Amino acid sequence: MLPWGNRCILIVTLLWDLVSCCDYTESTCGARRPGDIMIGVLSSCHTKVDALHERIQPEKFNCTEFDIRTFVKILAIIHTIDTINDSGFLPGIHLGYVICDTCADASKAIQSALHMLSINNTMASQCDLAEHPLKAIIGARYSEVSIAMARLLALSMVPQVSTRATLDDKLRFPSFLRTIPSDIHQTRALAHLMAHFDWNWVGVVSGDDDYGTVALQNFLKEAQDRQVCTAFQEVLPHYLGHDDIDRRIREVAEQIQSSKAEVVLLILKGQLVEKLFKVMIRKRISRTWIASDSWSMSRTLARMSGINKIGDIFGFHFISGQNPGFENFLKNLTIGTGAVNRFIEEYKDLRFGCSPEVQKHQACLNSTHTVQCPLPDSLRLKSELACKVPDPQKANDDFLTHAVDLNVVYSEKVATWSIAHALRALLKCNHTICSGERNLPPWKLLQQLKKINFTLDKRQFFFDDSGSSASGYDLIKWVKREDGRYFEIPVSKCSESCPPGTSKKISTISCCHNCSECEEGTYTNVSNLHNCLKCPNGTWSLRGWRECQPRTENYLRWNEPFAVSFLAATGIGFLHLFSILIILLKGSQSVVFKVAGGKLCFVMIAGLVVSFSAVVLFVGRPNDHICRSRQTMYGLGFTLTVSCILVKAFRTFLAFLGDRNQQHMLNKFYNPPVIIICGTAIQGLICLFWLVFDSPKLERRIRRQTMTIELQCIEGSNWGFCIMLSYIALLAIICFILAFKGRKVPQRFNETGYIIFSMIIYLFVWICFIPIYVTKIQQRSAVQASAIVVSNFGIIFCHFFPKCYMILCKKKKDISSQAYLNSIRIYSINSMSKELPDISLDSGEGSLDTVVSSNGNSEMNISWQKELCFVILENTASAHTH
Repeated sequence: MLPWGNRCILIVTLLWDLVSCCDYTESTCGARRPGDIMIGVLSSCHTKVDALHERIQPEKFNCTEFDIRTFVKILAIIHTIDTINDSGFLPGIHLGYVICDTCADASKAIQSALHMLSINNTMASQCDLAEHPLKAIIGARYSEVSIAMARLLALSMVPQVSTRATLDDKLRFPSFLRTIPSDIHQTRALAHLMAHFDWNWVGVVSGDDDYGTVALQNFLKEAQDRQVCTAFQEVLPHYLGHDDIDRRIREVAEQIQSSKAEVVLLILKGQLVEKLFKVMIRKRISRTWIASDSWSMSRTLARMSGINKIGDIFGFHFISGQNPGFENFLKNLTIGTGAVNRFIEEYKDLRFGCSPEVQKHQACLNSTHTVQCPLPDSLRLKSELACKVPDPQKANDDFLTHAVDLNVVYSEKVATWSIAHALRALLKCNHTICSGERNLPPWKLLQQLKKINFTLDKRQFFFDDSGSSASGYDLIKWVKREDGRYFEIPVSKCSESCPPGTSKKISTISCCHNCSECEEGTYTNVSNLHNCLKCPNGTWSLRGWRECQPRTENYLRWNEPFAVSFLAATGIGFLHLFSILIILLKGSQSVVFKVAGGKLCFVMIAGLVVSFSAVVLFVGRPNDHICRSRQTMYGLGFTLTVSCILVKAFRTFLAFLGDRNQQHMLNKFYNPPVIIICGTAIQGLICLFWLVFDSPKLERRIRRQTMTIELQCIEGSNWGFCIMLSYIALLAIICFILAFKGRKVPQRFNETGYIIFSMIIYLFVWICFIPIYVTKIQQRSAVQASAIVVSNFGIIFCHFFPKCYMILCKKKKDISSQAYLNSIRIYSINSMSKELPDISLDSGEGSLDTVVSSNGNSEMNISWQKELCFVILENTASAHTH
């Protein structure tokens, strides 16, 4: 097996033999100037190899499309080398250069690199190239070309200092260095920019070269970490002469036009961007464009016709700086003594030379006819001096200073000075002499380059472990100067932002989402939260709310219409009862008062007062004590009133009961105080057991769908409430039955109709109350209060108003005791005559006083009739006899 040194010589020799077998070395490199130490420059002064896809044999590369920007970068390196030589930075050492064109093609770059290494026919002499004057190479511009070069230069460890390409793998590219930061920083900055403006739905168009591929992968990784998603990813051929380049440009334009993405990242070289922008301008498509460093400072693009119509442009570019004297160098562009520079010659021919195309264009302009004279792309560099100067090579102008932003060539300046500083250290230079060995191997220069740390223009430069410069990036915003529009931040999202009150529910694509309203008890007060926040204690929110608020208590408040109505009705009820009390006291000696029940009326009024008072407790904020009190007050108060009515109904029933035996038997039970006390006491026991075993209490009803807390009195398990109401209903039914049985009493003093009607009102009200009470949970207090008010007024209207009317409006003779007894006597005789037709109203035989029953019984005295009267008038102040 051959040792490494011999293998290296063999490989390089074979490569060179392959390259030199064809006779086209003359045009391989376009510029050269001899020196003690040579610096090689590989750059794409031409951006296209013509008919590359048709190349079938090792023939000459035909490079086309002269690139002004790359040309100026080459001139920046030449100017910096001249500046170093003129400054005496390397005393006694004169730097030379050899500049070869890669034509943006990897194969052409390898040919150029081999040609550099073969200078003076020393390439195959030894693998370390110690005696070779070429010690370092600057370039190339594109990563794909740099990769091919780096593989070749790594064989001899010739340092390669690039001003653009990004090759981080030191195992694969050990001799590669660059004066720009790692591309990872750029892709990270791009993702950070998009996340900053909340552009989470973007399109990406990249080239199919290594730079585009690696940059795309790095960006996708960084974008994923920052929740930035790609709406589409399109790839364009890096080679400008590709057969499908125009078709792919149109397809990409259509994809951009149809996508919702308002932001598009272009990781392309400037020539591809120019082709794409021409289509965008023609289609009038406007987007926000994010430029990679390869075209973010392109003045060629900035001067395109209609560029202001395609939208805003952002980009990142390496930190730039001034290059003193370079502007004058461009204005007075000449080829130095002893130098060869075909690039300058070609530029001046293009700028000032006279060609048939130029003559035709100028003839068009000088025509007297009004015709359009479009300038072909091939004549974009032409000066007004074209065809007017005798020698184009001696002509100059300031075109280059305006065509290219001179700050973008700062990296070339740094690359050249970094090599000079490394050489100064290896050659042991001071202000007067460099005492070190000049025939140093390139690998030693490579090691020294990795160690340098120098200051240039008050900035510090060095190479990190990955071979990158830590200089950083500048954010670029293209300014539209024609229309003076201000920049407006566009919206580029897969989905609209979720406003406060909603949360993001991620779909299958991480940047696409649905907005879901926050559930009750949760909220969001900012946009695009993934989860709704829980409300703090004591607060609540409804569905879709953006904040939580304290819940409000809901009960029958004093100022509500219902409450005002109840209180007004209660006040009217109290006023009526007070008026009735005054009237009854005034007519307490009248028979109407005595027939109405006498002192029982006062007891009834007391019961109604208690019942009306219970209504007041249904208004306002309830508590446990109020809940218990209002039901108990109503139950006892109304029971007391109905018990008094029961006494009156029982009295009338007994007074006009036709069966004497039955009358005497039932008369034993007629004891008003006992009936009233027992009737009310039973209700009292019901309420007592209710309060002890299943007491009413306050309940806080909280529902998720409302912001209110319902404060309601619940009646326990409702059995106590039902028994209480059922007991009152039982008393009312008994009153109704007794009154109905005695409905044929004299009409003038008949109370049975009033009793019947009042009990019907009560029963009807509470029968209606039950279903409403069960279904209208929130209005239970208002429903029961209404029922109580109506029931109370039913008693007042039926029992007290008629009596008050009679006391105040009837004539005294119509309401005297004698008149009442006469009516009773007439009624009694008429009733008995139906059973005893032989009865006579006159005295004597057959008269009322000497009636003998038809069955032969002994004479019956009329005294039982007196008993009936006394039963009716038992509570009156005086007794009457016949």
